[in-house]
Amino acid sequence: MRVGIFGGTFDPVHYGHLLLAETCREQCRLDQVLFLPASIPPHKQQWHLTPAERRVEMLRLAIAGHAAFLVSELEIRRGGVTYTVDTLTALWEQQPQDELFFLMGADSLRDLPTWREAARICSLAVPVVVRRRDTPEPDFGELADMVSAARLREIQRHQVQMPLVDFSSTAIRQAVAAGRSIRYQTPRAVEMYIWTQGLYREEGKPA
Repeated sequence: MRVGIFGGTFDPVHYGHLLLAETCREQCRLDQVLFLPASIPPHKQQWHLTPAERRVEMLRLAIAGHAAFLVSELEIRRGGVTYTVDTLTALWEQQPQDELFFLMGADSLRDLPTWREAARICSLAVPVVVRRRDTPEPDFGELADMVSAARLREIQRHQVQMPLVDFSSTAIRQAVAAGRSIRYQTPRAVEMYIWTQGLYREEGKPA
């Protein structure tokens, strides 16, 4: 199977996340997209995240009814700081016959060479670089020293363009804290979960 790996805090999940996943599924002909909520991302160790079980529940509500979308609690069960290379290694060991595609924003491409074992990340999964249609072509030269010429061409072939959307988990949290509407920014089931569980009401919570 061709499996897309989509990691993040998803605090909360919103329509931008879902549209990115669906666009990648279609353009890269993925059989499955696996949403992996992080336990503690390396770059957010000082941030206060919503408890993992609630972020997982919101994800499950958001993707309900989509046969190709699944949630994995792999990083949550591992706990602690989670690194992409460890997650991809674990997924590859579980199902070595699958072809993995790591979904990432074009802005993350610049930072990828600084990630832990970046070259191994690119060997375990094909980075799928997603960019908005109004942004310039990503600089894939950032990866030239890490991958073979053939692998680099494969990564370039799997570049994905997605429609112009401007949803933000930070903006949703701030809107809730201020008592403003978040309708049509996240699925209705997630919106109702946020309100009934009293999430994000503490004004000034870190983004």
